Amino acid sequence: MELNVHEFGELRNLIFRKCGIYMDDSKLLFLKRRVIQRVEDLGLSSISDYIKFLKIFDKKGIEIQKLINLITINETYFFREFDQLRIFGETCLPEIAEKKRKIRILSAGSSTGEEPYTLSIIGLEMLPKGFDFEIYGIDIDMTAIEKAKAGIYDARAVKDVPKAYLERYFEKLPEGFLIKDAPRKRVKFIHLNLKNGRGLMELGQFDFIFCRNVLMYFPMENRRQIVENFYFILNTGGYIFLGASEFLSRITQAFTMKKIEGVHVYMKPEG
Repeated sequence: MELNVHEFGELRNLIFRKCGIYMDDSKLLFLKRRVIQRVEDLGLSSISDYIKFLKIFDKKGIEIQKLINLITINETYFFREFDQLRIFGETCLPEIAEKKRKIRILSAGSSTGEEPYTLSIIGLEMLPKGFDFEIYGIDIDMTAIEKAKAGIYDARAVKDVPKAYLERYFEKLPEGFLIKDAPRKRVKFIHLNLKNGRGLMELGQFDFIFCRNVLMYFPMENRRQIVENFYFILNTGGYIFLGASEFLSRITQAFTMKKIEGVHVYMKPEG
């Protein structure tokens, strides 16, 4: 089953209009594999028929959302990019905690919940007992959010969790590992597209924003708008963490880059 250039262009436009994600030409084979999966699941005979299905029958956008979910799914697991998390827990978090009575953290592109729950565990371990903090996990994929709320993970997802934390914060079940109430109750999941600036603003102000390996899905114009919105909802002195291979300086000069033990973090400066 082939995906020709014209069909690729049609699908790219449908996806972009739905959620703002732009598939450049290098993503043709990537998109083809995802589309074929949906074609087979629906029992259709061709990609052309699938495009017709999207245009004629998918009035509520349910099917295009399923395709988008396949496109945006990331490999994710607890304590991913550990060096970043260590700097967050040992340096940045205590710094902000000295000045605040409550800390608010945003996990932008929270997927199935591994990142926000990891941040919750770090908060419980590194902040003084009883210190108030909350974490918001936002994602465009409602299926991922439902899985995050369920809080059950397979062995692969918890492979990098320190043994002591695994015993303290997870309950072993026949079907996997269940996140316990202590880290779970600190996290709230919301279905939200990062392009929705108003929706972001309604979440309030944050001290930390984690947006790791997410901005790459958006064209540069949208990246700038998303980062501008981050600027407005981040408290002065707060930090943004991107993926290890991502650099905010390519998008904006509004933040101060700090290099802490080889890890790049971005701080909102005074004024």
